[in-house]
Amino acid sequence: MGVFTTEITSDLLPSDNPLHQRLLKPYIIASKMICGHLLELGCGEGRGVEELSGGVQSYTGIDKIGMVIDALRSRFPGHSFHRMNFPPLGGIADSEYDAVIAFQVIEHIENDRLFLQEMYRVLRPGGKALLSTPNRNFSLTRNPWHVREYLPGEFEALGKSVFEEVEIMGIAGNPKVMEYHQLNKKSVERITRWDFMQLQYRLPAWILRWPYELLNRLNRIRLRKSDQRLVADITADDFYLSPDPEESLDLMGIFTKAQA
Repeated sequence: MGVFTTEITSDLLPSDNPLHQRLLKPYIIASKMICGHLLELGCGEGRGVEELSGGVQSYTGIDKIGMVIDALRSRFPGHSFHRMNFPPLGGIADSEYDAVIAFQVIEHIENDRLFLQEMYRVLRPGGKALLSTPNRNFSLTRNPWHVREYLPGEFEALGKSVFEEVEIMGIAGNPKVMEYHQLNKKSVERITRWDFMQLQYRLPAWILRWPYELLNRLNRIRLRKSDQRLVADITADDFYLSPDPEESLDLMGIFTKAQA
């Protein structure tokens, strides 16, 4: 579709493949956990629509980028797509969905508790909200596109402030994935070692976004050139749902609304 920032990774860019596969895995996991009427918040370019739609009664996707929504409507005419900035989820009735998912979204939301409250509101009793977000333990540098990142305990506490039942798991990687992660870490460290004054943590996020975007893109291209086989060979099967969120690349929250 053409929205090729490093935050919106694409399966059309070979250098994005490891992260694309990492972001695809929660959809594969979710497809085995949900049914009924599904709402996705921050659907992006529709990475997981095909994974999810076969097992649900209906699929509705929401995103703030108009060109993305227009493209998805043409690509998936049997589903519903709407442009919206959230939270709140204006125009969506209480208890309308059996499941709500938001993968790699909550770290971009200023009022994260309101975000969860709105997910809770639109869920039917017994419904599940599934969320993934980066594990701050494994962040390589400050991401100026993120409002915040969470440690497992922080994410759990946030979930428990809204939902009756909360389980925090992780999206972990096998040795092939962790080899790529270590290569990425060393490559990023070669860049950040010049940041003597720790400006990445001191400057406002808006100043850092486009330098971060340029350096992140160049870094991914460099990693692909240094080990094209490794970058190309990573698939979603190299990631797995882990009971140990502390040692996982991403956190996976499973939040359940109590039965009436």
